[in-house]
Amino acid sequence: MAVTRLTNLLSDQQIRYVIIPHAPAYTAQETAASAHIPGLEFAKTVIVKIDGKLAMAVLPAQYKIHLGLLKQVVGARQVELATEDDFRGMFPGCDTGAMPPFGNLYGMDVYVEDSLLEDEEIVFNAGSHTELIKISYKDFMELVDPKIARFSTLH
Repeated sequence: MAVTRLTNLLSDQQIRYVIIPHAPAYTAQETAASAHIPGLEFAKTVIVKIDGKLAMAVLPAQYKIHLGLLKQVVGARQVELATEDDFRGMFPGCDTGAMPPFGNLYGMDVYVEDSLLEDEEIVFNAGSHTELIKISYKDFMELVDPKIARFSTLH
């Protein structure tokens, strides 16, 4: 089960969470719809390369990452989308494209779109294309310690 590594962390830290099963879905918008979660409440994880180093950008499903804004925010020389080949094998036990936004589990920096702060809870892929996890945003922030910034635009 792809979710084991993450649920072990949540259980070890005594974090309350809910696993939400859904029909197989492969895009953030499809996943949100399949699980009956508004797109603004579902957090997708986009893997980027910031000056050659892999990082996670976490934003609402209905938003599109703006690489120029992220570049400005982090003060990087170059920011680009990572290819699947760039991160293949980096997320053991996870389906490609369904990695949870826990960079701390994978040695990666995490950048969170500030519009996600508006919700009390965060819902995200649990490592598979058929399961989501919902936890409090406060718990997510304490576990992941992401950098908060504005780097996306609404579709």
